[in-house]
Amino acid sequence: MALLITDECINCDVCEPACPNDAIFEGEDIYEINPDLCTECVGHFDEPQCVVICPIDCIPHDPNHVETQSDLLSKYKRITGQ
Repeated sequence: MALLITDECINCDVCEPACPNDAIFEGEDIYEINPDLCTECVGHFDEPQCVVICPIDCIPHDPNHVETQSDLLSKYKRITGQ
């Protein structure tokens, strides 16, 4: 699954630079995650870096973008060209 930033986000700015795929961007009110670029850090790290560093735990899985580990790895390979 891709991840989703909830409206509990406090705009602390720590998640955006932690994303290796540049999937996180500043939205109108809170940070948002582009599900086409989010691989949950598969291919880069063992766990999603935005989730690890989020101080308020507002980044759950996005139920509207269900993906398997294989899907996430394929997306990683497409994004990085590897």
